[in-house]
Parts: sequence; C-alpha cells; structure tokens
Amino acid sequence: MKWVKKGLIFELQSKLPWMTTHAAIPFADQDGDHCRVYFSARDKDGRAQIGFFGIDFRNPEKLIGVSEKPVLSLGSLGTFDDRGLTTSWIVNHGGRKYQYYSGWSLGVTVPFYLAIGLAVSDDRGKTFQKVSEGPILARSEKDPYLTASPCVLIENGIWRMWYVSGMKWELGSGKPKHYYHIRYAESRDGVHWDRRGVVCIDFKSPDEYAIARPCVLKDEDGYKMWYSYRGESYRIGYAESEDGIKWTRKDDEAGIDVSTAGWDSEMIEYPFVFDHGSKRYMLYNGNGYGKTGIGLAELAPPAPC
Repeated sequence: MKWVKKGLIFELQSKLPWMTTHAAIPFADQDGDHCRVYFSARDKDGRAQIGFFGIDFRNPEKLIGVSEKPVLSLGSLGTFDDRGLTTSWIVNHGGRKYQYYSGWSLGVTVPFYLAIGLAVSDDRGKTFQKVSEGPILARSEKDPYLTASPCVLIENGIWRMWYVSGMKWELGSGKPKHYYHIRYAESRDGVHWDRRGVVCIDFKSPDEYAIARPCVLKDEDGYKMWYSYRGESYRIGYAESEDGIKWTRKDDEAGIDVSTAGWDSEMIEYPFVFDHGSKRYMLYNGNGYGKTGIGLAELAPPAPC
C-alpha cells in the first residue's frame, strides 16, 4: 500500500467567526462526483464547531462553497458539548443522515471531558438536529473516562461502532495526561449501544498514549482500519481484521508518513479513507492537529507482477 499525496485541498482563508483557526477531522459525504467535506474549526475562544466545504472529484483542488455558519453548534451551558463539537462520522440510512460527533466540556481535575453525540438531517445535510441534549455514548462502567471519535457501519441490520475510549489519566510533570485507545460497540437502531469493553486497537509500546479517530472499511478480503497513534507526535496507523473485532496492527504498511518539509512535516493524523469510482482516497490533517488544513492522498495502483 502506497499513498500519493495530492497536497492541501483546504486551508482557512476567510475568517468567519466560527472558524478562525484549524480545519480538522475531515469526513467526505459523497453525491456523485460532488462531495461535501465536513470538518471542525475553532472560534477565537478555541471552541470547535462543525461545518463543511464542497469539492468536485474532477477538480478536487477547486472549492465549491464553504458553510457560512456551522451545521452543528455548541450545546447549552452545562451540557456535554458546551465547549466544542468535533466531526467524526456520517451514516446515510433510510433517507436520513446520522452525524456522530464528539462533544467537549471542560473539567477541573482534568482539562476536558469527551462524549459521543448524534444529530440527524432530513434535508440532505443542509441542517442537523441533535437527537438529545445529552450524549448517546457517555462515560460508564465500561468507559469511565471518556468516549469520542466513533466510526459506524451498518451490516445485516447491526450498527457497528469503533470508537475512542479513555483508559486513564496520569499526572506527568504536574499536569494530567490522557490515555485512550479504540474499542467496539453494537446497536440495533444507531442510538442505543451495547458495549462490553472490547478493545480493538491497543498500545504497542510504553511510549504510546493516544490512539485516535478510527476509520474502518470492509473489503472483499476483510476489514481495514486507519487511525492516528501518538507517542511524541501523531502518525497514521493501519490494521486488519477478519471479523472487525480482533485486529492486527500493521502500521508499517500504512503507506503514508510525514513529509520532509511543509504543512505535514511534523505530524500526520485523523485519516478518513473512502472510495470514489475505481480509486481510493484519504483525507487527513498535518501539523498542529488541523491548524495547517486538510490534505488529500490517492492510493497508488499495485505494481505489475
């Protein structure tokens, strides 16, 4: 597997009030050759909200509009998403769009809390309505610290979720440090979830402390997952599975890494992998957790035998 980088396709230029910095955690929702890319941007107070820009695969470097306002905004004071919302995944089902996202709130003993929320659109993604002021996947006995960044697929009537779960906080140099990895849950309706603490992607070395933003595809030869993993800085990892539950990490086969210079030379993270026509693409972020914008890569065809 080898990804060919196509360069930046989006970086913040117009300073709209809801997006003064960052363009992070992209998700591509396709409609023919056109694609709406949802992403998270931060306002002047560092609060993330969700909006979109459009691209045409026949000329992906040319933007087709940017949302003037966020499609998902901050929750009411005291709710789980009153300090920010970050993109994660959209499921198209029954004529509706189910947008799963991460809600942020501030803590006292730890800097933040995260939980998974859901909003639904009945107008093809122009607007979204939250299904609840509360999260659909909050902290629990199985996930006592945080939940975030779900990836959701529907198979044979079962909604399958791979998500980030916090496993602990530790004090390091006097500051709390988060540790989280990727777990699995199932649902019959996409709203109520059965989670049993199943870990899919865990740390491979003592230096790792964050495994983030899973993206799962099912091919003829099994399941494939791309994700971010971090020790000193983020890199993109890769894993394979026969059933979507037991995974084998194959990070050396991810086929993409930081550049020698430029916008993604320090870190590379938050991959979203998708197929369009006969090609496979990846949207991803680089330096500063999305501060430098969103890039596009294309999977190179296999070498001839």
